[in-house]
Amino acid sequence: MSRSDQQHCRIEGTVAPGFESVKELYEHKMRTLAEKCTQLCIYYAGEKVVDLWGTVTDEPGFSPDSLINVFSSGKSLEAIAIASLVDRGLIDYNARITDYWPEFGGNGKGELTVAELMRHEAGLPAFNRSLDPADLLTENIKKNKVGELIESHVQTFRKGAANRREYHAVTRGWIVNELFRRVDPAGRTIGEYLREDISQPLEADAIIGVKSEELPRVKKVAPLGFWFQLRESLKPRFMKRKIEQNIFQILAKIIRLIPGVRNATVRKAPPPYRGMKKLAFFSDPAVAMGETPSANTNSNARGLAKIAAMMAAGGKWEGREYLSDAAWKAMHAQPREADMGFVTTSFTQGGVALFSTHGSKRGVSEKALNDGREGFYGWMGLGGSLFQWHPELKIGFGYVPTSLNVLDLVNERGKSYQVEVVRCIEKLRANSATRRDGEPAP
Repeated sequence: MSRSDQQHCRIEGTVAPGFESVKELYEHKMRTLAEKCTQLCIYYAGEKVVDLWGTVTDEPGFSPDSLINVFSSGKSLEAIAIASLVDRGLIDYNARITDYWPEFGGNGKGELTVAELMRHEAGLPAFNRSLDPADLLTENIKKNKVGELIESHVQTFRKGAANRREYHAVTRGWIVNELFRRVDPAGRTIGEYLREDISQPLEADAIIGVKSEELPRVKKVAPLGFWFQLRESLKPRFMKRKIEQNIFQILAKIIRLIPGVRNATVRKAPPPYRGMKKLAFFSDPAVAMGETPSANTNSNARGLAKIAAMMAAGGKWEGREYLSDAAWKAMHAQPREADMGFVTTSFTQGGVALFSTHGSKRGVSEKALNDGREGFYGWMGLGGSLFQWHPELKIGFGYVPTSLNVLDLVNERGKSYQVEVVRCIEKLRANSATRRDGEPAP
């Protein structure tokens, strides 16, 4: 593609020696795809090796420290919060939720375990009424406005499903938050815990419940239009397609969704928030200031990557222990594979996904979800964001866009950076091994 064919954009940041190809890939994507603003940050073996940010629209004030809603990437933060309670011996993944929150057992929920909740097997993927955003402010959460609804709610499971797993896209965080604040000795919410025990000591932006003075740092997200994506998918690459996947690749994944959508319990549920009609509702300050850990964490790639680097290092960072070895191992233990409705996933008892090519079901969606991410833990956010870590390769990975490609169902746009950084690390390790053997590196 000639320079005249590429869209104008401002790209800043640095990469360490050996990771130049990651920057080249980033620049190419920013100049050719339907991007607005993005951030990419990657740690390797405790060092920041990629720190890039760019804007096509030249968004005023956009920087690597801008805050962006990362949607479901926040689910891994709530998993870390629960693991911190396990660390202190305050909660057990195999215990019933009612052991810590007796009122939760209303309407037959008494046998549900913490691990089942974290694996999206609680039977509460949607609530029977919308919540007022004001009820999700930290001070109102502590008045049990959300807790009362959960306590009286009934469970529902997909018809004909061989397992109980169904994606709790928004509700898992609300339930986990209620559980967390009842067990935490100080009665804190997850948002308060995250600030005090993770974000501040790590100096890593990851906020659940934005304060009014922080709102100017928040940049709005916007989904690419459905018809725009459809038109672009019909173009071959030589016609400068603005999205990565063609119509056949998209349709193969959508077809996989149809049975799950038909059986989903959330199909006829009201929207999670009162007054919500479009995805842009998540950019409303009233929503940003509330605590929805599973869908409304405001962070940036630097913050996510640094927390991920701490997790890749076994819960330790710069001499401080954030999770003990036992708690870290428990959080990552017992990954169980099950169909979640739109894709088969392997979730640990601590509530993070393990990406692997060794699953029993390897359809189109499963390959798209896992291939290139082997060995990573964590999850991803609607339309693009990624917050994942690779303990074996010591990678902490964060990618955050403001332009949401909702038809990229498993965030393959960001996965391409994961593939490239793994390739760079494998090359560096091979060169290092060659030098140790006394032969010149290529």
